[in-house]
Amino acid sequence: MTSVAESTREQIVETALRLFRDRGYEATTMRAIAAEAGVSVGNAYYYFRSKEQLIQAYYDRAQETHEAACHEVFAAERSFAGRLGGVLREWVRISEPYHEFAVKFFKHAAEPSNPLSPFSAESAPARESAIALYREVVEGSAGRMDDELREELPELLWLLWMGVVLFWVHDSSPGCARTYRLIDRVVPLVDRLVGLSHLPGIKGVAREVIEVVHELRA
Repeated sequence: MTSVAESTREQIVETALRLFRDRGYEATTMRAIAAEAGVSVGNAYYYFRSKEQLIQAYYDRAQETHEAACHEVFAAERSFAGRLGGVLREWVRISEPYHEFAVKFFKHAAEPSNPLSPFSAESAPARESAIALYREVVEGSAGRMDDELREELPELLWLLWMGVVLFWVHDSSPGCARTYRLIDRVVPLVDRLVGLSHLPGIKGVAREVIEVVHELRA
């Protein structure tokens, strides 16, 4: 893709996000997005066949930005808690400009049948990329943990992140301070449970958790 084409594509995405925030997702048309972005309707549809594709482009871009922001975390942290906490906090930090948009958009993403749900087939690329990021959290950590749990942990951490996202959407505190406090309280608990997962008395509980995840996934 040429630099001009990439610039046009980014302009369309930025314009769409602004209009979604200001006018609402349902009230914003592709024609309005094209007009505000200074491109023809046909050109807008050339890059994005629908508003849903614009949101998926936002998901992908946000994931790429998050991955880039986590490079320093992974380079500096070897502990499981440090890596997990750093990844979660970096996501809150880079998402701050889109908090108002997320609050208004959440009702669409929360619908189970909506292709914009993070659990949908359409969102699979962004979801798999996010799980891969949490796999890097696990594989790069120096802490000891149960081998079977290690295999399943990236997806479990992604589900934990979904819970943090839900809390963040409803967080009206200045700078989303309550979300940061939630992360600071939850991460040590998860770290403690994971660190104990190799012990005989805890292994059984870990297996049960994994079985529940498998059942829900099926």
